[in-house]
Amino acid sequence: MDYANLRSFLLEKMRMSHIYQPVMIKRLLEGNGSATDNEIAAVLVNFDPSQLEYYKKITNNMVGKVLRSHNIVKKERNQYSLADYESLTPEQITQLITLCSLKIDDYIKRRKDAIWAHRRINRNNVPGTVRYEVLKRAQFRCELCGISANEKALEVDHITPKNLGGIDSINNYQALCYTCNASKRDRDNTDFREVHNKYACRDNNCIFCIIDKKRIVNENNLAYLIYDKFPVTDGHSLIIPKRHFPDYFEITQAEVNSVNFLLHQAKEFLQKEDKTIEAFNIGINSGLTAGQTILHTHIHLIPRRKYDVENPRGGIRNLIAGKGDYIS
Repeated sequence: MDYANLRSFLLEKMRMSHIYQPVMIKRLLEGNGSATDNEIAAVLVNFDPSQLEYYKKITNNMVGKVLRSHNIVKKERNQYSLADYESLTPEQITQLITLCSLKIDDYIKRRKDAIWAHRRINRNNVPGTVRYEVLKRAQFRCELCGISANEKALEVDHITPKNLGGIDSINNYQALCYTCNASKRDRDNTDFREVHNKYACRDNNCIFCIIDKKRIVNENNLAYLIYDKFPVTDGHSLIIPKRHFPDYFEITQAEVNSVNFLLHQAKEFLQKEDKTIEAFNIGINSGLTAGQTILHTHIHLIPRRKYDVENPRGGIRNLIAGKGDYIS
């Protein structure tokens, strides 16, 4: 392929679902037109933050901790340094580097591929069709933290680990991002697919579960925002988890993150659009006695303007008459 065709492919024809294609082409160009699959894979790893995150944990929680306990290294914030490095001569540094290389080579010869067994999550490769079905079942999100496959690589994990008798079966597979998978390791048989099933819960009789899509002002993977049909003030918004559950205290951390993100976005948007908004009330009715009328958890974001009430003192304490202005 000549320059013009390759340039045309890069600019016009290449359809990207990830960075892989341009990374591979770039590596081939830098390698005088060729490279081994290992060399291309090594470059791809450099672009994968989950790999960096994994070895950062190894650095800080394992090797760094051990070497600090022996006073070999020091750490200040995220910076490591060899203790008394300044006392070493260039010759001593060279000899020590050689000694490190010998220790590495000797260990690899003795243990061979076993030293990376902890990184081979599936000892037997999962067939591509099975992997696809597992990821599709998870809607291409980690079944623990909910992160998208577009943000972090997903792996097919054995729910019951192989060393605990787990089998190679689609019923024993779940999709986890690398961070969750590495944290789980191979001693836990928790089935995180139930988490995904929980997030998919809907009630066909609930008006927030069957909301008209035209009413949705903003949304993310776990929550959405609409304007209240009976606003207390102009801009009164509702932030609603997509999962159907009545009690706010059942909310998951992932949903907390999602609704908080929408709350912040709504606040910034409303104040940008309406300069008279000076403050907000954020409220949740949890339970019939607390005044909850729609038994699907939702959060009220109510813009406040100067003089919109005669005396705003006490804010939400005014839910109960006479309890707002509690000092005077």
